[in-house]
Amino acid sequence: MAESIETSKNVELTEDDLQNKSKGQLIKLAGQLRDRRNDLNQMASERASERDDLNAKTREKVDEAQEHREKRDELNELVQEHKQKRNELNAEANELFDKVEEMKSDLELDDGKDLEQLESEIEDLEFKQQTEVLSSEEEKELIEKIEAKREEYQSRKEKMGDNDGLDDLVEEAEEVRSEASTHHQKVTELADKAQEHHNQMIEAYREADDIRDEADDMHEKFVEAQEAADRHHEDFVRVQKRLRELDKQEEEQKQSSRDQKRKEAEEEAEEIYQRFKEGETLDTEDLMKLQKAGRL
Repeated sequence: MAESIETSKNVELTEDDLQNKSKGQLIKLAGQLRDRRNDLNQMASERASERDDLNAKTREKVDEAQEHREKRDELNELVQEHKQKRNELNAEANELFDKVEEMKSDLELDDGKDLEQLESEIEDLEFKQQTEVLSSEEEKELIEKIEAKREEYQSRKEKMGDNDGLDDLVEEAEEVRSEASTHHQKVTELADKAQEHHNQMIEAYREADDIRDEADDMHEKFVEAQEAADRHHEDFVRVQKRLRELDKQEEEQKQSSRDQKRKEAEEEAEEIYQRFKEGETLDTEDLMKLQKAGRL
C-alpha cells in the first residue's frame, strides 16, 4: 500500500509571497515549486501504473471466477441429465420388480419352503422311519407326513420349472437397477466436481474484491499525488506570471530612465547649442555632447 504524501515536503505559496518577495526569492521559489511538482507527477505516474496493474489482476481474477462458474454450470447440467436418467431407470426397475413380485405371487413361490429345505425334511423323516421303533399308528402318521412332503416337493419343483420367465425378469430388473446405480455414481461424482468449481469461483471473486480494494486505495493515492502536483504547477505558473510582471516593470523603469536621460541630454545640448550660437567658445566635452545629441 502506497504511503501518504509527505506534506512537509510540499512548497507553500501565499499572496503575500507573490507581492512582496524579491525577484531572486521568487525565482528560487519557482524552482522549488517546479521540482516538487515534478516529484509529485512522478509519484502520481507510478501510482497510476500500480493501480492499472492491480485493476488488470482484478480482471484476471474475475475472468478466472467466470471460467469456474461456466464449468460449474456445465457440470450441473450433466448432473441434472444423469439424475433424470437415474430416476427414469429407477422407476423402470421398480416396475420390473413389481412384476417380479406379481409373478412370484402367481406362482406362490413366496409361500412355503424352498426345495432344499423340503428335501432335507423328507430325508429326516425317512431316517426316523428306518431307525426308530414306532407303533403302527405312529408309523402310519409318519408315512402320511412323508407322502405329503413329497407331494409338496414335487408341486414346488413343477412350479420352479415354469419360472424361466421370472428369472429373465429378475435379471432384467437387476440390470436396469445397476444402470441406474451407475448414473447415481455419476451424479455424485459430477456434483462433487461442480462444488469444487463453485468453491474456486467464490475464492476467485473474494480475491478479486481484495485486489479491487487495493486498486481503489491506490487510485485515491494517485489522485492525492496528482492534485498536489497540479496545485504546485498552478503556483509555479503564478510565480512565473509574477516574474514576467516584474520583468516588465523593470523594463518599463529602465525605459523611463533612458527616456529621462535622453530628455535631459537633449535639453543640455540645446543649452550648449544656444551658447555656441551666441559666439561662446565650446570645449571638447561640450562638442561631444552636441555631436551625441545630433546637433553637429
